Amino acid sequence: MRFTEIMDGKPAVEEARTEGSHPSAAKLSAALAASALVTACGGGGGGGSTTGTTPGTGTGTGTTTPAAPSGPVYTTAATDEEAARFLLQSQFSASEAEIAVLRTKPYAAWLSEQMDAPVGAFGFDWLNQRGYATISSATNYYDNTYPGDYMLWNQLMTSPNAMRKRVALALSEIFVVSLSGLDIAWRSHAIANWWDMLSAGAFSNFRNLLQDVTLNPAMGYYLNTKGNMKENTATGRVPDENFGREVMQLFTLGLYQLNLDGSVKLDANGTKLETYTQSDITNIARVFTGWDFDQTQNVNTLEPVNNRNIPNTVFTRLPMRLTPANHSTLASSFLGATVPTNTDGVAALKIALDTLCNHPNVGPFIGKQLIQKLVTSNPSPAYVARVASAFNNNGAGVRGDLKAVITAILLDDEARSPAGLTQSGFGKLREPMVRMVQWGRTFGINSARGSWKMGDSSNPATQLGQSPLRSPSVFNFFRPGYVPPSTALSASQTPAPEFQLVNESSVGGYLNFMQGVIRNGIFINAPDLPQSASNATNGYDVTAAYTTELAIAVDTAGLVKRLGLLLCAGQLSAATQVLIVTALNATPLTATSTDSAKRDRVAAAVLLVMASSEYLIQK
Repeated sequence: MRFTEIMDGKPAVEEARTEGSHPSAAKLSAALAASALVTACGGGGGGGSTTGTTPGTGTGTGTTTPAAPSGPVYTTAATDEEAARFLLQSQFSASEAEIAVLRTKPYAAWLSEQMDAPVGAFGFDWLNQRGYATISSATNYYDNTYPGDYMLWNQLMTSPNAMRKRVALALSEIFVVSLSGLDIAWRSHAIANWWDMLSAGAFSNFRNLLQDVTLNPAMGYYLNTKGNMKENTATGRVPDENFGREVMQLFTLGLYQLNLDGSVKLDANGTKLETYTQSDITNIARVFTGWDFDQTQNVNTLEPVNNRNIPNTVFTRLPMRLTPANHSTLASSFLGATVPTNTDGVAALKIALDTLCNHPNVGPFIGKQLIQKLVTSNPSPAYVARVASAFNNNGAGVRGDLKAVITAILLDDEARSPAGLTQSGFGKLREPMVRMVQWGRTFGINSARGSWKMGDSSNPATQLGQSPLRSPSVFNFFRPGYVPPSTALSASQTPAPEFQLVNESSVGGYLNFMQGVIRNGIFINAPDLPQSASNATNGYDVTAAYTTELAIAVDTAGLVKRLGLLLCAGQLSAATQVLIVTALNATPLTATSTDSAKRDRVAAAVLLVMASSEYLIQK
């Protein structure tokens, strides 16, 4: 991509003058967004390490790093800014109330409370409560994906256990099932159960989560485990290898053998050592035969218009069920393990999953990706090694404890140290969907009629260019090792994963979409449906409150300072604050100004902060 065009910002400026905008603010928002991309490409999205460690490049034979201290140095938040920074890595937002609570206790105590909190309301149940399990040819909910989008936005925006949802969203980008790729009855319910599974398992054991992932009906359909048949020598049929390949490549091991610190192992000739072979894929594929949807609780309803028998939604919530006659009973050898001839399908699955989860790659492979999702694109090898060690042993001899892994990620001194704030190589580009959720949670977003009809936001030219659980493929929205071409990062081969979403269209699309949403909310057609047939007036059903912001709108400097704390943990530079304040003051505002004028001011301020480099690059 050509960053000279992104820096120009002209398309964004031309399109940014929409209802409720300040012309000067619109121009500045485009300039700030361009500045953010240039800043990040200079290193703000990754590449580098904490003092005293060696940068991780994703290749090499491993590095010698200083011994880790006996315990974390930064255990509590000494300032509101430190508290906000911790919260923005741990969850989606940082309210004044949350900052105040966090400052009264150690980080570890806060984490423990969040992890032990109840899972909360399930997305599957929300769909049913809203009426999306109705069988009718007028609505065809069983053939539509949009209720799944509504469910996901509702969960992300309103669930009280925000940390659990943040980790679940990160896991959804490792264990990928895309709503766009589900072509089954009740696909929205299937994705809801998938999401509920990830939420429930966010702080469980990795081994248990991997089994849940493997037998989930949405994954079964997405990667062809559902209906996977054993070999047939008469016809030449062989087991489908799709899940067998991806469970190793994407969900557990990766392509190359890793040291504890995430660096790639090399042989004597300097060649990367592969983790598995085609033989491993062929053999492990036999384990994943014989599984199919559990339809034992189906109740079919005839839909008379199209003369279709529609099952109830229960099968989308049940783990897949083994049909022994369809399971391969051949011996299978993979990754040094063997499943003997005639092994029962359930027992064979246990051998395979145990083998995968006990592989030495899993700790650094999964740990590094979770660091990338929550904290920084390029963690030092020492940081990865500490997190991988927590995966290998939670301190009580338990392997795969995700509570221990997430705790190690967020409490590590590399995550907490103020040194990261001034390092060009520390941090990550905030994902567009995470920015959207942060905006909603920060400013009291609400759906007046409970519709939450926020749909697929994947269009990069007119929306976010990303939507929850709408990945274009099993490889996620972006690859963990993606390096933006023709940038300063490409010379050093420094990954900046989220930049795979960035192009000329997505920069302008983000600004234009957010400008309208921030000011007016989201326009909803028939917001009370499907629960009611009253056809309530179409309008902006999903809006932000901005209660505190409207109250201080006249105090431009105070407003911008507040937004800088809540949105980017006080990392909004003095120079950027001056730019934004000057742009806002170009449109005078007084205490007697109308509420609409005050909302214009607040919306412009929020947009300008969310277009700045200090916001777009999470430090």
